[in-house]
Amino acid sequence: MTTRTVGAGHGWKWIVQGVNVGRANPRAVYGATAVVALLALAPNVLQAVLQIAFRLEPETQIMVIGATSLVSIILYPLLIGGVLRVIDAVEHGRPAAPGDVFSTFTGGQAGRFIGFGVLMGALYIVTFYALVSAFGEGVLDWYMDVLSISQEMSTESAPASPPEMPMPPAGIGPLMALGIFFGVYYATVYAVGLGQVALGGRPVMQAFTDGLGGALRNVLPVIVAAAIAMAGGFALMLAFAMVVTIITVVSSLVHPALAALLVLPLYLVLLLVLYIVMFGAMYAIWRDVCGPQDAVDRTAPGNDGGAGHDGSRIEL
Repeated sequence: MTTRTVGAGHGWKWIVQGVNVGRANPRAVYGATAVVALLALAPNVLQAVLQIAFRLEPETQIMVIGATSLVSIILYPLLIGGVLRVIDAVEHGRPAAPGDVFSTFTGGQAGRFIGFGVLMGALYIVTFYALVSAFGEGVLDWYMDVLSISQEMSTESAPASPPEMPMPPAGIGPLMALGIFFGVYYATVYAVGLGQVALGGRPVMQAFTDGLGGALRNVLPVIVAAAIAMAGGFALMLAFAMVVTIITVVSSLVHPALAALLVLPLYLVLLLVLYIVMFGAMYAIWRDVCGPQDAVDRTAPGNDGGAGHDGSRIEL
């Protein structure tokens, strides 16, 4: 199976399909996505609890973030691959349930998902190190200073007047620009490659090269999709901030704690919407770049003892 090149207009199509995903069986798609969204919050909750309970130093915070990131690198490909399978089943009219998100954990297939996640994680780390080494002189020291000041302000003995935040180093502009560029490219690699692992029956290295090649061959639609996603995300966040401000002002007249009780459900709904669109767009990208061009095979991936969409056995 080789990658395909699609037109720039597919970038808009991917976002639209991400918004419309799961209409045929919203319980399965939205339920599976909600499971992943809640599990994705776990590392942030753990970091917050540890920070509140132990007042972690900045160096320790970095270690906790690194540890939770390593766990995420291993678990997220399994969970996201499960969501992609649920979406694929719904799109092809097959039975699906929210619990199918865990289908990737069984049948001896987890190793391919973990292997792909570790490979992508290594690529992220190498790229981050290269960019910081080339353009990020002083960025890590600046970040540690910001963490230290933030920790001081969160303590009970915080100074009356907030301390002045250090100015970011000169190289942070190019570093952020390159970070966005590689972030968008690697996100496309991840979407195509993980789709190949979960739905295309490809082994890790072949899925990885499919992702690299598929992302390069479709730069224009990826740029269009990224621009639309950024603009839409900014508008959505702006609207959310306005709603939160109104709720906070009105609820403070009743009780300060009421704002948190009202805003938290809205935040969870917003998070769920973003995850639904993201996973739907990932599936649409994989289907257009690498997916089968006919709908002959109606069997759920993995239900035939490890067969891919073309009916062949999955190579481990």
